[in-house]
Amino acid sequence: MKMLKKKFKNYNPKIKEECGVFGISNCEDAAALTALGLHALQHRGQEGCGIVSYDGKKYYSEKRFGLVGDNFNNEKVLKNLEGNFAIGHNRYSTTGGTTLRNIQPFFADTHAGGIGVSHNGNLTNALTIRGKLVKDGAIFYSTSDTEVIIQLIAKSKRNTTIEKITDAVFQIQGGYALVMLAQNKLIGVRDPLGIRPLVIGKLKNSYVLASETCALDIIGARFLREVENGEIVIIENDNMESIKPFPAKKSRPCVFEYIYFSRPDSILNGKTSYEFRKKFGEQLAIEDDIKADLVVPVPDSGNAAALGYSQKTKINFDLGLIRNHYVGRTFIEPAQKIRSLGVKLKLNANKSSIKNKKIILIDDSLVRGTTSHKIVKMLYDAGAKEIHVRIASPEIKFPDFYGVDMPTKEELLAANKSVNEICDYIGAKSLKFLSIDGLYKAMGFEKRNNAFPQLTDHYFTGDYPVEIIDELGENKITQLSLLSTGSNS
Repeated sequence: MKMLKKKFKNYNPKIKEECGVFGISNCEDAAALTALGLHALQHRGQEGCGIVSYDGKKYYSEKRFGLVGDNFNNEKVLKNLEGNFAIGHNRYSTTGGTTLRNIQPFFADTHAGGIGVSHNGNLTNALTIRGKLVKDGAIFYSTSDTEVIIQLIAKSKRNTTIEKITDAVFQIQGGYALVMLAQNKLIGVRDPLGIRPLVIGKLKNSYVLASETCALDIIGARFLREVENGEIVIIENDNMESIKPFPAKKSRPCVFEYIYFSRPDSILNGKTSYEFRKKFGEQLAIEDDIKADLVVPVPDSGNAAALGYSQKTKINFDLGLIRNHYVGRTFIEPAQKIRSLGVKLKLNANKSSIKNKKIILIDDSLVRGTTSHKIVKMLYDAGAKEIHVRIASPEIKFPDFYGVDMPTKEELLAANKSVNEICDYIGAKSLKFLSIDGLYKAMGFEKRNNAFPQLTDHYFTGDYPVEIIDELGENKITQLSLLSTGSNS
């Protein structure tokens, strides 16, 4: 879950994943199935994971640093998570150090009873609300904006748990998907524009909530539907109730779920994200006229788009870059000498495929350009004749504040340089981005409706669908430290 921004000294040039949430109700082995669901959502966050379970009387919690498979793959840990109800969370930290207190799900005892919360997204008014709560005497344990939601629920004067949750979500703004456990109720909430994803599945008589459908597949659950924008679903025993307390709005899901975040086999709006990415590549080819010998993807993010581009142009597809899937943070962080190797730790040129070839290099996005520069140089050093870079999304010119880890505007290459200047910077022979209307066409729209945009696409357009209330910039960290202690999550 995204928190407040700080300096990006060691920032990864790729856009980072968000977080993954999962919940299951009224099911034996709830904790084990939650662990499996989180494993399928591991791509959404790798810095920490946690599970909260409920046995009808007591809540149980286990939180760990690192990957799901390293922490919840043994019977001893899962035995500590008793009960037929469980929620889980994969965490990706966007700023500051990782501390156990910021790993979710969060749990609190309130006047209405215990409640656990897993959150994917970011609140654009979290700092403002937090300041008011602290002035009213609230004590914060973490620096996560998820705790703001917990505090609002706890302080609500409404009668029932659902009324308290509804009261809380009316006060928050941003992009969010929440999975909550309140006694024997599993509750899902999606923000009024549906920016962050949340889906519903069913495993026999048990309901499941998850960030993506791939988490349903791994446990054998059947995909029912997406939680609608602005919807609250309440699952108790074998029954599911839906309420829509917000004024009706058209859905505007995050476009980067389609471009990058969601796993290729996850279903979005009736299709897998893989299908959408192939279409982006096809549309990019329609808008292009370059002649070359090979289409080469930047693995793995550019694979589907490159295949679509290749099939549309009839230019051969080949793996000119080979990815090492076994480089982890624990290996690359300690030594500056190793870290300075940069992209070579993860990618290597396939010399036999690219030597003396004119190459169209396809990637899903270009953020700061540092990785693209290194890849282009690597391919030239391996003997490529020409490198023409093609990006299967428009230029990223604006930062995100709804749960995506992205550099500041000053560090976004396309916000500060023209396409020709970017091309020179990365060292390519030519450079082209997918147009904004082309992106929409590839997704089945005629073009972008500027009056009523169909997607949350502020990365490219600067059209932010939810007001940014909190003051932006690095001084937010200083403000936050005045309100509570601990490291940012």
